[in-house]
Amino acid sequence: MALDTSPEQPAPVRQVANAISGWIDRLGAVWVEGQIAQLSRRPGLQTVFLTLRDSVADISVPVTCSRTLLDSMNPPLVEGASVLVHAKPSYYANRGTLSLHAREIRMVGLGELLAQIERRRQLLAAEGLFDPALKRTLPFLPGKVGLVTAPRSAAERDVLDLARRRWPAVGFAVAHATMQGPRAAGEVMEALARLDRDETVDVVVIARGGGSVEDLLPFSDEGLLRAVAKARTPVVSAIGHEQDNPLLDLVADVRAATPTDAAKLVVPDVAAEAHAVASARERLRSLVLGAVAREQAGLDALRSRPALADPRTLVDRRTEELATFRERARRTLRHALDRASDDIGHQRARARALSPLATLERGYAVLQDADGHVITSVAGLAGGDAVSVRVVDGRVHADVTSTTTAAAAAAPSEEPAP
Repeated sequence: MALDTSPEQPAPVRQVANAISGWIDRLGAVWVEGQIAQLSRRPGLQTVFLTLRDSVADISVPVTCSRTLLDSMNPPLVEGASVLVHAKPSYYANRGTLSLHAREIRMVGLGELLAQIERRRQLLAAEGLFDPALKRTLPFLPGKVGLVTAPRSAAERDVLDLARRRWPAVGFAVAHATMQGPRAAGEVMEALARLDRDETVDVVVIARGGGSVEDLLPFSDEGLLRAVAKARTPVVSAIGHEQDNPLLDLVADVRAATPTDAAKLVVPDVAAEAHAVASARERLRSLVLGAVAREQAGLDALRSRPALADPRTLVDRRTEELATFRERARRTLRHALDRASDDIGHQRARARALSPLATLERGYAVLQDADGHVITSVAGLAGGDAVSVRVVDGRVHADVTSTTTAAAAAAPSEEPAP
């Protein structure tokens, strides 16, 4: 209902704002199509703020939605995506702003295509088709390069011309296929299989010029991606330009930004390789010459030493040392012999001093009976017994006439002295 106002009875701002809010609240939820112009996530808030822009007119409207709704979208919603929004209009009276509260968001048009590609990417990634461990290394110098491209296309011309300029001897096996439309994926798979069966083909390049997302859809086809993953020959993806990213780039062994870049990756530059070989040869020559110069300097230093300059110096020095050692050994031996001779003299003197002959030399004699037994007492002798007296220079044979004991010999004589 319209407000009943007049210049004499105007309505306050709050009344007008509340009336507008009431009118808008009576509107039901609507489906709105537009493009996400801005997306803002504020930390700590469960509400996400969007700006939905008309794709033709310069008109936009703010949209709010729950963080849960936005996080549940697969693929994630990004700025620039075309969407369908089921939302309830609401008017915030305190600020006088109109907004839509989104209840459901769907991708449409290009956004839906991108969503399908993203879901396919996630599925194949979970299977491991994009695993870097499966990537094969390109040959340094392929004998023959397989090329899958459209007939008489700019991509074919760019790859062939640049590759032959870089390495004139390189060979090509070209398999033409439709590179756009519903038949493109099947024909590319057939061409890839034909080149993969050729034992002389060392690497396969799938090349196409730039185009829209719809034009490049065949190169995100699941059948083509699985065929590339199973191929025996390394595959290079050269689809579109730098900003184009079909799923073929992820499953191929090498991704080239453009067909021209593919030729650079597959075929080396003969001039650059010749320069690299010359540089390597020069570095090797410098290393060898440096090593020889260091060894020569080492030999010169060794040869300049006195021992090598006059080898007799070492012999003379060792001869002097040998003479010194020999003289020292002689002195030591003489001293040892002298000490040994003195020891022998002392031992001989002691032995002689203890010998019975030395006692005999001092005038003593040894008395023995006829059997050779030494007689130490007169008790065993009788008159007429035969005895022998051992002196220093022989024996004296005698007969006992009489014996006198020591006690009798020591007693004084009773006869007066004459």
